[in-house]
Amino acid sequence: MNVQPESAVEPTDPVQLRRAFGSFATGVTVVTVGGDCPHGMTANSFTSVSLDPPLALVCVEQQAIMHRSLLERGQFGISVLAAHQEPVARHFANRRRPLGAAQFDAVDWTPGRVTGAPLITGALAHFECELWRSYEGGDHTIFVGSLLSVRREQEADGVLFVRGRFRQITPEGVADLTLDVPAGHAAARGGVTG
Repeated sequence: MNVQPESAVEPTDPVQLRRAFGSFATGVTVVTVGGDCPHGMTANSFTSVSLDPPLALVCVEQQAIMHRSLLERGQFGISVLAAHQEPVARHFANRRRPLGAAQFDAVDWTPGRVTGAPLITGALAHFECELWRSYEGGDHTIFVGSLLSVRREQEADGVLFVRGRFRQITPEGVADLTLDVPAGHAAARGGVTG
């Protein structure tokens, strides 16, 4: 047996910690709020919490526009992106994209029937949520949403994000979709922007 020494990571080193966290493969979502000033952001920090009551969570950086938008609106949508929707993920991860309604001009979407939040057309699933609880989590806030509506659109594979790259499951295994995410994209800094 060949045993390699483990590479220790200091939990206070943000670069190494981000790389270690990035070893965990996640799906990719777009979180949105509607209203007079709609907003969207790419997030891979989404998870189901409970079936009874139905709850889901998303983590948002406290300095992000989405943080303020979520608190003000109190309702949000989540679109779970399909494997072919990497460009959508990149669009909402780009901090240089237009803001307000103009940021949705580049994608197909439909307003959620309950919240009015933009839901991305072609996504695998859509969730509409009402803010149920929020918890401080360091430089992020953990927003827990009570599900108001759920739509499962299609049986297909989702886009994955692991080690700073978008990937896709293929019959041969997991394949890279692209090269590393550019430094200007928030996904390169942890997967959440907004």
